[in-house]
Amino acid sequence: MDTSQVILAASVWVLPVLFAITLHEASHGWVAWQLGDDTAKMLGRVTFNPLRHIDPVGTILVPGLLLLPALLGGGSTILFGWAKPVPVNFRRLHRPRRDMVLVAAAGPAINLLLAIASVVLYRASDAVPGAAGQWMATNFVNSIIINLVLMVFNMLPLPPLDGGRVAVGLLPRRLAIPLARLEPMGFLIIIGALFLLPWLGGTLGVDIDIFGWLIGGPVSFLFNLIVGLTGRF
Repeated sequence: MDTSQVILAASVWVLPVLFAITLHEASHGWVAWQLGDDTAKMLGRVTFNPLRHIDPVGTILVPGLLLLPALLGGGSTILFGWAKPVPVNFRRLHRPRRDMVLVAAAGPAINLLLAIASVVLYRASDAVPGAAGQWMATNFVNSIIINLVLMVFNMLPLPPLDGGRVAVGLLPRRLAIPLARLEPMGFLIIIGALFLLPWLGGTLGVDIDIFGWLIGGPVSFLFNLIVGLTGRF
């Protein structure tokens, strides 16, 4: 694959990723602002400017390195990364325990809406002739996948993921407190589950596909559900 083909292959991922992470992070800040905490607003994080949300390592370097083998024709890969966390002062929210759940759920919710919108808009690519229409259609398909993966991944009930904060807000305190204490180790647990366990399983000849079990299955189910309900594709 020459340079122009690599650039073309990468281009159909860039826009969907930027839209997905930008609206995900901005929605956290916007909901927090509406519920009493203007920290994100004052820091310029309630914006559609993707540069305000991009983390150079988590949004560019890590996903780029993981995606490179696939772009070069080396097969599929796990696309993993992160954006800059939106700062939220939960003590400034009107009702901190309830509002924490709403702020955390806002990101995955907007990703679900973006996935649905991408399914609906997919047919618009039929009106665009030739290679441009195919490029547009591929962007929409990738947008569906990326947004569903972001939604499902972030709703895993482990802090610091959004699902962990939702769980902490909804569980009884005797269960919420121990779960909240996992937050400092949450990122290491995620890395271990997604990368180290499958590697260890491979060396032992055991299938330990955590990504497929926890994310791939739900994403496939939601993809088929949305396509079926909208009557698109």
